[in-house]
Amino acid sequence: MCTKPDMIPKCLWLIVLVGLCITGNLSLDCNLLNVHLRRVTLQNLRLLSSMSNSFPRECLKENKDFELPQEILSHTQTVKRGLREAFYEVSIQAFHIFSQYTFEPTWKLKHLNQIQMGLDKQLEYLEQCLQEEENENADVKEAAMKYSGAQGPQVHNLELRRYFNKMHNFLKEKKYSHCAWDIVQVEIRRCIYYFYQFTALLRRK
Repeated sequence: MCTKPDMIPKCLWLIVLVGLCITGNLSLDCNLLNVHLRRVTLQNLRLLSSMSNSFPRECLKENKDFELPQEILSHTQTVKRGLREAFYEVSIQAFHIFSQYTFEPTWKLKHLNQIQMGLDKQLEYLEQCLQEEENENADVKEAAMKYSGAQGPQVHNLELRRYFNKMHNFLKEKKYSHCAWDIVQVEIRRCIYYFYQFTALLRRK
C-alpha cells in the first residue's frame, strides 16, 4: 500500500504519529508516582493476603520477629527522595526473596509471579523518577549534605538491607521450609503495608 509514490508521504506521517504515541506511553509521568505505587502496592497486598489468609497453626512455634525498623518511616516521610529510595530498597529486596520461591501449589507460584511483575514495574518507575530528580537537581547531593538529616536515607537503606537479610538467613536456616516461607510472606506483607500508608507523601507539587 505504501509502495506507490503518492502514498509515501502519508505513510511516513502515519509512522511518525505511531512513534510519538509509543514514546508517550513509554515515558512515565513521575508526577503520578504515588498513584502508580499505591495501585501496584495494593495489588501486591491483596495477592499476598490471598496466599496466607490462614496462618498454619503448626508454624506458630517457628514464628520470628524480624524487627522491621519502623523509625525509618518517621525519618523518611519528611524527605520525599528518602522515601522513594526506601521504597526502592524494599521493592528490590522483596523481589530477590520471592525469586527463590519454588514450592507448589501452582496457584501460589502464579500469584508470586504477578507480585514480581508488579515489583519489577515499581522498580523501573522508581529508577526513572529518582534519576529524573537527580538530573533536575544537579546539586542535590551537595544540598543534602547541609541538611541535618542528610545521612538518613543511606543509613535507613542499610537498616532495611539488614532487615531483609534476617529473612534470607531465616529461610536458609529453616532450609526453605513451607513454614519459613509462610512466616516470611506474612512479614513482607506487613512491611509493604507500612509503606503503602505513605504513598500519598510521594505526590509532587
